[in-house]
Amino acid sequence: MLRRLTASEAEIEAEELQRDVERHGCQPARQVERGQLVSVTGRLRTVVYTPRTTVPTLEADLYDGSDVVTLVWLGRRQIAGIEPGRALTARGRVAIRDDRKVIYNPYYELEAAP
Repeated sequence: MLRRLTASEAEIEAEELQRDVERHGCQPARQVERGQLVSVTGRLRTVVYTPRTTVPTLEADLYDGSDVVTLVWLGRRQIAGIEPGRALTARGRVAIRDDRKVIYNPYYELEAAP
């Protein structure tokens, strides 16, 4: 109870997201490494359409309370339900791009909207 009174909103949210990771049986984002086939769950912080000269991409940062994994859909401008604040679980192989953890074209399941 005292912890809830003294913690910031960001700390409380991070703790709740980390409990969701355990509940879904997923790996914490801070523990995933390049080349691993993983399941991660969390909340989308940002969603950005990036027009490229070759292939457009939709990128979303998934935060699970421990770290961020960037989800990248190649050839997509938008995907219904992929929006900031949305909770989802994603599966795929982790790559590293610009020192960031990335999953390209992940399989995903949207959580029910609150």
